[in-house]
Amino acid sequence: MLRLGPLAAAGRLLPAGPRLGPPRPSGGRVRLSRSRPPGPVGDRGLLARQVRAAAGSAGGGQSPALKTPKGTRDHPPAHVALRDRLLAAVVTCFKRHGAAAIDTPVLELRETLTGKYGEDTKLIYELQDQGGELLALRYDLTVPFARYLAMNKITNMKRYHVAKVYRRDNPATTRGRYREFYQCDFDIAGQFDPMIPDAECLKIVHEILSDLQLGDFIIKVNDRRILNGVFAVCGIPESKFITTCSTVDKLDKMPWEEVRSEMVGEKGLSPEAADHIGEYVQLHGGLDLIEQLLQDPKLSQNKLAKEGLGDMKLLFEYLTLFGITGKISFDLSLARGLDYYTGVIFEAVLLQPENDHVEEPVSVGSVAGGGRYDGLVGMFDPKGRKVPCVGVSIGIERIFSILEQRVKASGEKVRTTETQVLVATPQKHLLAARLKLISELWDAGIKAEMLYKKDPKLLKQLQYCEDTGIPFAAIIGEQELTDGVVKLRDVATREEVDIPREKLVDEIRRRLEP
Repeated sequence: MLRLGPLAAAGRLLPAGPRLGPPRPSGGRVRLSRSRPPGPVGDRGLLARQVRAAAGSAGGGQSPALKTPKGTRDHPPAHVALRDRLLAAVVTCFKRHGAAAIDTPVLELRETLTGKYGEDTKLIYELQDQGGELLALRYDLTVPFARYLAMNKITNMKRYHVAKVYRRDNPATTRGRYREFYQCDFDIAGQFDPMIPDAECLKIVHEILSDLQLGDFIIKVNDRRILNGVFAVCGIPESKFITTCSTVDKLDKMPWEEVRSEMVGEKGLSPEAADHIGEYVQLHGGLDLIEQLLQDPKLSQNKLAKEGLGDMKLLFEYLTLFGITGKISFDLSLARGLDYYTGVIFEAVLLQPENDHVEEPVSVGSVAGGGRYDGLVGMFDPKGRKVPCVGVSIGIERIFSILEQRVKASGEKVRTTETQVLVATPQKHLLAARLKLISELWDAGIKAEMLYKKDPKLLKQLQYCEDTGIPFAAIIGEQELTDGVVKLRDVATREEVDIPREKLVDEIRRRLEP
C-alpha cells in the first residue's frame, strides 16, 4: 500500500539586485539607470498610477481577482508531498520494467498536434503567433513521443515520461479532471512479436493499481480492428468510422439510448445500422466471448475483425500466464476516441473505491488508458517509415483525488519535509553551538533543521518537532558541551540518551534504518 512518507520541500529566494529605473533613450540605445529617490512626481509614483489605471480599466476600479485560472489549482506542501509519493510509486514500477525517462518541450508546433485527437482536437490550447511559429500546448505525451522518435530516427525504445499536459476541457475538479494535469506514460516502440509488449503494458496497469490499493478495479480491453470490423458489417461507410467510434466511446458515461440517438441524429447513421451496432458494443466477457465472435458468420468474414480477434485471443493467453485475467474484461463498448489508435486499446476503471470514512463514494471514472498506435510515428517521418508502438498512461490526477479525499477523511497528517533531526539548545547564548553542530550534520548528509532564533525556548523547539513529524532532536547545552556529548531525544517516546559527539552521526543513521 502507498504509505504517506516525508518529502523534502525547499525554496530559495534570489538576492535582490539594484533597483532599476525606467529605460532612457540615448543615441538610439536603451540604457538602464539606477533609480533615484522619487520626488512628489517621481518615477515610482508614475508607475503606481499606471498600475492603478490598468487595474481600473480591467476591473471597473476594483483590484484584480486573486484566483487561479479555471481548471487549475495551487498545491500546498501536503498535496505536493502526497503527489510526489504517488509519482514515485508509479515511476518505480516503470523502472522495474526497464524503461528510460525522456522529456520534451511543453510547447509543440500546432501542426504536430492537430489531426491526431479526433473530435478532441478542439480542446488543444493554441497560442498566438510566436515570431513566425504557430504553437500549441501539448495535449498528451504520446504525440510528442512519436515526433521525438521520428525526428531522432529511433526505431526501438522503451520509455517513460512524467509531465504536465493541457486541455481546454470543461473541468470537473471533484473527479480529478483539470485543464492542467500530470500524465505518467509508459511506451514500448519497435517491431516485436504480436501482443507481447501489449500484455506487459496491461501487467503494468495491474501492478500499479494493485500496489496503490485504491479499491476494486477492472481493465477493459478491445481492439480498433474489431470495432472497425463491427462498423463495416453493420453497413457504416469507412468515412464515418472515426466519428462513430467517438460516439461509442461515450457508452461509459451515457446509456445506450442516448448514444443511439446521437448516432442517428448527429452522425447520420440509419436507425437499423445503429441498432445493429448496439447488438455488438454491449457485449463484454473473456476468452469465451472471443471464441463466440470468431464464429460470428459476419465478423469472421471481415479481415480486420478476424485479425483483431486472433490477436485478442493471443493477448488473453499471455495475460493468463501473468495471472491477471481476473481483472481483465474484453469489452466491445470500449472505443477510446483518439484517432491514432490502430490495434489493442485498454482502459482501467475503479469499480468501488475504498472509502470507508466517506458516506458519498468518490467517483473518478477511468484511472488509466492506452493502446497500440502503429501509424503515428510514420505521420512525422518524411519517408513515412512506421515504428509500431504500444503504451499506457496512468491518470495520476484522478488517483490523487482519491488519496487526497482518503487522507482528509481520516484526519491523517502528511509530512511535508524529510527532516530527520532538529538541533536544539536548552539555554541562552548557544547559537554558535547550534550552528556548528547543524553544519556537521549537514556535511554528513543528515537532514537537519534548527529554529531561526538566537535563544528559542526548549519547549517550543520540541513542539516544532512534534508538529512537523521530525523524529529526533539533538540537544546541546552547556553541560553537553563540557562533557563532549549530545543529548539525542526520540520525539515519539521522549527517551533521551547522551551520545559522544564523534559518534552522533553513526547513531542517528543507525536509528533511521528501516
